[in-house]
Amino acid sequence: MLTTVIVLLAILWLLGVIHIPAISIQDMTLFVFNGHRITLLNVLTFLVIAWAIEMLPSPLRQIAVVLILLWVLSVLGFLAISGLSHLIVLAIIIGLILTLFQG
Repeated sequence: MLTTVIVLLAILWLLGVIHIPAISIQDMTLFVFNGHRITLLNVLTFLVIAWAIEMLPSPLRQIAVVLILLWVLSVLGFLAISGLSHLIVLAIIIGLILTLFQG
């Protein structure tokens, strides 16, 4: 189950970073908040991360919750650090992979 979450999250992250014309999900804007577009890809990524948080052990769960809050703040434009949302999703993917290998 954890491998499914990792694969889904990695695919969503890659589709958000790299736009391949044959495979790309359309950037369908759901709404605009604070001048930033909230797309379908952002919402899907949030749902997969929330699903992944349920499977993590206790200390990693708290770290992942803090990371997802930082990710939401950076997507909504409250934290204006360039590329922060991509780095946070990448950190969550790496944390999930390490959790998978630890057993």
